[in-house]
Amino acid sequence: MRLALIGDPVEHSRSPSIHEHFLREAGIDGSYAAIRVRIGEAASAIAQLSAQGFAGCNVTSPLKEEAFAACEVVTTHAREADAVNTIAFADRITGTNTDGIGAAVALGELMGPLRNRRIAVLGTGPTARAVVAQLVTEGALPLLWGRSTAKVDALCARFGIAPWEEKPVDAAFVALPPEAMLVQDMQRALWRVGVVMDANYGERSTLATQIGRPVADGSRMLEAQAKASFEFWSLQPMKPAPG
Repeated sequence: MRLALIGDPVEHSRSPSIHEHFLREAGIDGSYAAIRVRIGEAASAIAQLSAQGFAGCNVTSPLKEEAFAACEVVTTHAREADAVNTIAFADRITGTNTDGIGAAVALGELMGPLRNRRIAVLGTGPTARAVVAQLVTEGALPLLWGRSTAKVDALCARFGIAPWEEKPVDAAFVALPPEAMLVQDMQRALWRVGVVMDANYGERSTLATQIGRPVADGSRMLEAQAKASFEFWSLQPMKPAPG
């Protein structure tokens, strides 16, 4: 069972070790490779992996929207996010998105049931969209903040939610790039939130240093979304090896 991760960068990723553990645990002979693919090259990389007999791949930034466009079939989770982070190469190239599931699991472990909990989501990119969609499914009450008012308004209308205007919330999920700098008003707003989670993990999780308070990084989210990806691949019919 050959699996891979594509994105840029990928050197920091813990996905290979996580999925190699899943393979061993399931008694499956397989491998998981991290492959750097630059923006604009996702479609060709996905086609190559399919032709080479890979069973599936994960997709990380900045390729999730390109991967969505390259898939022949997408699940509801992928359509809700307009992005794909998991692809299965079976009869057809099928994409899904497990980012929202991963975030919901991680947040649930920190704060209990999510239903009716007010959760601010910071960001409007692929990860943020996947998380908002899953929170709505979980019965939570997500609020959205982003640097582009137009994007926030469009996504709020799409998901039937409201913008976050620093009103009290139970938690905040920050889906911003590691280098993103928050304005002081937003830093102060996050100080007043009980649970703050950064989608980034490891050295890329810089939010705690920036705002000067404890933050849960994205490690548990990564593990949970990886498990959901592995289960998705396991449910697909195995593609015959080339030749």
